[in-house]
This record gives sequence, structure tokens and C-alpha cells, in this order.
Amino acid sequence: MRGAHSARRTRGAERFSLALCLVCLITSCAAAPVTERRGLHLVPDSELTSMSFQEYNKVLKGSKLSTDVTKVAMVRRVGQRIAAASEELLEESGRGSDIRNYKWEFNLIEDEKTVNAWCMPGGKVAVYTGLLPIAQDENGLAVVMGHEVAHAIAKHGNERMSQGLLAQFGAIGLSLALARSPGVTSDIFMQAYGVGTQVGFLLPYSRLHESEADRIGLVLMAKAGYDPRSAIALWQRMNARGGSRPPELLSTHPAPESRIRDIESLIPEAMQYYKGNR
Repeated sequence: MRGAHSARRTRGAERFSLALCLVCLITSCAAAPVTERRGLHLVPDSELTSMSFQEYNKVLKGSKLSTDVTKVAMVRRVGQRIAAASEELLEESGRGSDIRNYKWEFNLIEDEKTVNAWCMPGGKVAVYTGLLPIAQDENGLAVVMGHEVAHAIAKHGNERMSQGLLAQFGAIGLSLALARSPGVTSDIFMQAYGVGTQVGFLLPYSRLHESEADRIGLVLMAKAGYDPRSAIALWQRMNARGGSRPPELLSTHPAPESRIRDIESLIPEAMQYYKGNR
């Protein structure tokens, strides 16, 4: 009798765990701004933001920050304008709460060989000095920073982490992990954002995420007052710079020609936002 009772309790716990997981699945499929694509976001934003703050500080401690006052000022000026545009976009779409806990920070890392930039959830942004010659000016830099901030506000990292959690724990195990051990997401965060031995390098986003970030990023830079048409020239320069070993920013993007065609097709949408800022 005790064995049967114990088995019933186990099955009940499993059903409860599965039900809890299903609730998580249903309630966490948030939509990205602009595209309205729905993605699975199982990790609480507050937890993800807290982890990003810790890991960002580790990146800064392990890096040499630029002391070029002019370049640093440009990065922070462009970053603040993109940040303000992202806050405005999310407020307009009723998602203002997604970004209210962001603590924006923009730093320029001294590394001429690295053509890269990234944004962690919570608004922690790094740009590498190797990117600046290709960006050329504020418009070019806004293309890249808009793209990277778009990854953050579209919660692409959370989506990758959620997929990792499901793959590691399964449906029932995931619900228990979230309920009993919130800290279990730490290692998956490290993998999803590529923070660790290769400091400053993100693991590749999917092509879907990259294309979505292109679209949202164009809107962000336009709302910030930067001409989205400059994105075409920026990515042409980036592709020309690629050679046999493309910059990190191109690692998982669609083929250069098709990608630029896609961006060209998105310019009219972004220009609607830009006209309002002139």
C-alpha cells in the first residue's frame, strides 16, 4: 500500500511539474518589437539582468579600455541615442516594463584586431576599437550599435538560454530547476553569451536572430536620428574587410549579397521613423 501511495505521489508531482512547465511555456512566449515574432523566454528578466551585470564587470576587468577621449565620447553619444530610441520604441508598443531595469553602459575596448561589438541584457554594451575604422563615422557606428541593442531588446539571448535549459533538463526537469534552483541558469548564461575564456566574444546567433536584429536595428538608428540608408555602405565595407576570415559580426549572417538585399528592402520601413526625427 505504501508503495502504491508513493507511486501515486510521484505521478502527481510529475503532473504538477509538467503543468507548471506548460504554464511557463504559455506565459513566456513574448513578442519582439517591430517584427512581432514570438519567442520562448523562460529565464526571468531580473535574473538575466543581474547575471549580465556581473559578467560585464568581469569583461571590463579583463580588458584594456580605450583612453582616447574623442572615440570614447563618440561611442557613448551614439549609444545613448540608440538607448533612448529603444526605450521609446518599447514604450510605444506597450513593452516599457521590459527595459525599465536597464542600466545602460557603453565602453570602448582597446583592441585593433577585433571588429566587433555586443550588448548584454540590461544594457551593458562593449565596442572594440577595431570596429571604428570600418564604421567611419557616427552613422556607421549607429548601424552596428542599433543591431546589437536590437538583440538585447528582442531577448534573443533569453531565447537561446531557454532552448539550452529545455535541452538540458527536459520539460519536467526544467520546471523543477526553475522552481528550486534559479542559479542553475548561470552556466547556460555563460554559454549563451560566450562570456568566459574568450572574453568579449558572443556565441553565434541564428540567422533568424541576425535578420531580425537587422530590421529592429534599422528602426532604432532611424528613431535616434541616424540615416538608415548608411547601413548598406557599412555592411559593404564590413564584407570587403572580411576576406578569408570575416569579422566576428559576420560569423552567422546570411550571405553578404542576399543580406544587403534584405537590408535594402527594409530601408523604406526604417525611413518612416527617420523622417520624424529630421
